[in-house]
Amino acid sequence: MATSPVVRLFDRTTPPHIATLILLAGIGALNMSIFLPSLNVMTEYFDTSYAVMQIALSGYLAVTAVLQIFIGPISDKVGRRPVVLISLGVFTLATIGALFAQTVEVFLAFRMLQAAVATSLVVSRTIVRDMVPQDQAASMIGYVTMGMALVPMVGPMIGGALQQLFDWHATFVFLTLAGLAVLALCYFDLGETVQDGGLGFREQVANWPALFMSPRFWGYSMCMAFASGAFFALLGGASFVAGEVFNLTPVWSGISLGAPAIGYALGNYLSGRYSVQFGINAMAAAGTMVTVLGMVLSLGLTLGGLNHPLAFFGLCSLMGVGNGMTLPNATAGLLSVRPRLAGTASGLGSAIMVGGGAALSQYAGSLLTIESGTIPLQWLMAIVSVLAALCIFFVIWREKQITA
Repeated sequence: MATSPVVRLFDRTTPPHIATLILLAGIGALNMSIFLPSLNVMTEYFDTSYAVMQIALSGYLAVTAVLQIFIGPISDKVGRRPVVLISLGVFTLATIGALFAQTVEVFLAFRMLQAAVATSLVVSRTIVRDMVPQDQAASMIGYVTMGMALVPMVGPMIGGALQQLFDWHATFVFLTLAGLAVLALCYFDLGETVQDGGLGFREQVANWPALFMSPRFWGYSMCMAFASGAFFALLGGASFVAGEVFNLTPVWSGISLGAPAIGYALGNYLSGRYSVQFGINAMAAAGTMVTVLGMVLSLGLTLGGLNHPLAFFGLCSLMGVGNGMTLPNATAGLLSVRPRLAGTASGLGSAIMVGGGAALSQYAGSLLTIESGTIPLQWLMAIVSVLAALCIFFVIWREKQITA
């Protein structure tokens, strides 16, 4: 039976503490969501349109998608510690730049540089794989990923409270302090964990055709892209909906944005509890149907005349439950398509998912007006949820054809 490695906090000769890895994973999620309750106010501050200001989210996601492809091979070659420290340093400096930006162009440029912190989740998972045997890695990654799941619940609430007490600048002061704190923690606690270098970027590219020729790879990838796309579309329009359509305060906007994350935590629990029993495809399919139910019901209620923030954001929690069931299982399926190419599949699948999310979040922001209300966003979320379900059912059909 494998024993866990000895871990001492602030001792780089031992593996990093689990708290360090959780905070490392969580700060990227915090950076993505904490400023959303202030998006309308920032639009007025920079004297621009909501669609342009929305690039602060969609552009950030697009840069993150590109980084998903490169960061694994880079950390294999130069080491985990340098990648983590440099990315956190770039993030902190970029956050200070965004804080003092006087034009929207300068702000968005620094916002794109902030995406360097998105490497933290990828590298934190890789560090776990370096530290413990494979049979322990899944459990430990679950704890690390908890940071990614829990932070979106509290991030917008913190941002909303800071906006209401001070203004949007306070949010970026908070991010600067958080970046410095995690950077210091990693400097003193995170030693080098890489042992044997993995595939370089050139070798990974050489394996792309084998994945691109697999229908199941595309089925799982597009299921993940469309399922998460409903959430990213919500992020793209939620600030406008909360502030302009429902006239919620920044604090209540932040609380409303936490609803999907609460559902996501429940969906993750259901995945952990039942995926082995029912199988990954069945759980992913059930998850997509839960999301479809929530989004279609939300749209139906609005079309029927019931347009209330509790109904809109409350039903978004069902989308969170569905994604919590769909994404872990679809990811597991993605990695099993070509087991020898699991690392390459993970990077490409994440890039497709986050890149699709960037496009949908920008599109959602461009659809909304005071006159349209929530309906265009609800239609978009309902349509992509149905597409996610069709993709996983295609995978199930394809597997039956292979085994027949």
